[in-house]
Amino acid sequence: MNKSLKSLLKIILPLLLGGVLVWYSLRKISFTELTDYFKNANYYWIGLGVFLGLLSHLSRAYRWKYMIEPLGHELRFSNSVMAVFSAYLINYTIPRAGEVSRATILSNYEKVPFEKGFGTIVAERVADVLVMMLIIGFTLIWQFEIIFDFLFKDFNFKSDWLPIIPVLSFLIYGGYLILKKSNHPLVKKTKSIMTGFFEGVTSIFKMKYKWSFISHTLFIWAMYVLMFYVTSFSIEAILELPFSAILIGFIAASFTVAATNGGIGAYPLAVYAAFSIFNIAEAPSLAFGWIMWSSHTLLVVVVGGFSLVFLPIYNRIYPKTN
Repeated sequence: MNKSLKSLLKIILPLLLGGVLVWYSLRKISFTELTDYFKNANYYWIGLGVFLGLLSHLSRAYRWKYMIEPLGHELRFSNSVMAVFSAYLINYTIPRAGEVSRATILSNYEKVPFEKGFGTIVAERVADVLVMMLIIGFTLIWQFEIIFDFLFKDFNFKSDWLPIIPVLSFLIYGGYLILKKSNHPLVKKTKSIMTGFFEGVTSIFKMKYKWSFISHTLFIWAMYVLMFYVTSFSIEAILELPFSAILIGFIAASFTVAATNGGIGAYPLAVYAAFSIFNIAEAPSLAFGWIMWSSHTLLVVVVGGFSLVFLPIYNRIYPKTN
């Protein structure tokens, strides 16, 4: 497969998947019923959710300054904000192209070499993945019985799962030996990824402003969860939703952003699947997923679109002087 076709498929396939999932979602809830939920929603809570989302993105833009400073550059906050929102918007059109464009913007307007700028974005992603893992771990421990019953209710743990424990132990140990001794290219690549992840995590604790960076990272994810939580108040049918359902719904929805362009189509279905664990009705679950996705997408489209247009104008008026 040539590179042009491969690049084209990377753009088309997520869009096709998103389109299919939108169609599938609208088969589960009629367009008329969905629009009724939008009409009757409490827009105070939706607006508050959008505001919390905005705060998380501004915090992400400010956090980037702590990554750039050790490289010997001073990142202007205005350019950082516009680069972050531009990247979000571009990711809606070409998956994962936003990170490249963000590093390019940094190189063009802040004179930071592309490779170094892209490296800071990768390090940021490592920190974000770590926090996401902590949220998942906390949720699994807190709601272990509910999740376990939902996934494995047809199995008897003692009779069906106990014999698997020594097999899993053997596989884990075997995997460790393979990673340690094998020279196979795939194994080397896996080891490289794991080593890079570990180095990325430990590098955070070696930063000059590590506690500020960690505080912003925790704030960003707290705003993500709160944005999801307060927006749930906009639909009367799910007002009594437990916070545990919010966390599981948030985790499920977060994974869809990488599956399709910005989670289009997949986001509401993931919310519905998560809420079904708690016996939440199908229609309000899907409606909430669409309201949540639409409100955040609107924020990204408006601010991201403005950023793409205003970036060259701003930097023509206020060029980097050093």
